[in-house]
Amino acid sequence: MVPGIEKKQGYLHKISEMSVFLEMQSISELFRFFRLNQPLRHPLVAVVDFSKVNDEVENETRISANFYCLIFKNYTRNTIKYGRRLMDFQDGSLICMAPNQVIEVDNEVEVRPDLMGWGVFFHPDFIRGTSLGEKMKDYSFFSYEVSEALHLSEKEKQILFDCVQKIEAELQENIDVHSQAIIVSNIELLLNYCTRFYSRQFITRKFSSNTVVAQVEKILGGYFKQNDIAKHGLPTVKYLADQVYLSPNYLSDLLKKETGKSAQDHIHYYLIEEAKNVLLTSDKSVAEIAYELGFEYPQYFNKLFKQKTGKTPIEFRNMN
Repeated sequence: MVPGIEKKQGYLHKISEMSVFLEMQSISELFRFFRLNQPLRHPLVAVVDFSKVNDEVENETRISANFYCLIFKNYTRNTIKYGRRLMDFQDGSLICMAPNQVIEVDNEVEVRPDLMGWGVFFHPDFIRGTSLGEKMKDYSFFSYEVSEALHLSEKEKQILFDCVQKIEAELQENIDVHSQAIIVSNIELLLNYCTRFYSRQFITRKFSSNTVVAQVEKILGGYFKQNDIAKHGLPTVKYLADQVYLSPNYLSDLLKKETGKSAQDHIHYYLIEEAKNVLLTSDKSVAEIAYELGFEYPQYFNKLFKQKTGKTPIEFRNMN
């Protein structure tokens, strides 16, 4: 943090002499941060026009909010990082953040007049008890890293912008008993289009996706061949994602799109293949094999093996 900066409304915290941690608890704090003069029309949901925002942010500002954020910008003078990875926002990209995720913003000195874009922000309480509230866990892109942003075509930008305009138009109306249902339905429409466009992005980046699939297969094959299970236990989806520099959810969605199997399914495939090899080439008991494969309880191994093969380990051994 730059020395001498003042604490704002109790949510800006100094974490070092050159960094700031900004934790937003409400939509109203978001408006204060962006220095917006427009009135906050609803305490739990808002649309922000970034052409009206002061885009300057202190160096090394880390930002977290306890509400959902969908942010589209055609240009920013800020470099955005998630962890240590950079995200170039200049091409026009959409990022989606779930509550309590953290991004880091480094301010650059260049100023451009063509700053434009929008943000949709809504608190979990706004959709609580609605069908959308139940579905939010299905929108896995909220757990993607910033570097896995959605890159939009001109047509896709317009489709999403139309949804945003409908949300904004409803916020301009006087709040009545229908307001929440109409706004929630338009947010859901916006998220459903994001799901469609991410599916398109996986297809248009097929070469890159195929490379990731090959990497995953090589990593898992080597993991089991080198008997890393004995040292480190079963590989996790996070372990795989870290190896290919992706977030766990993005990797799983990519693999599902390319192969029909999630990251966990790929791990299980190599696990079961290794189990089959040991069952047919050794006299070890099923319990011994289960422990060697990283299972704390043999019954879990039995259950997974039967689920994947249709037979128990003993039945598989006896029929071969």
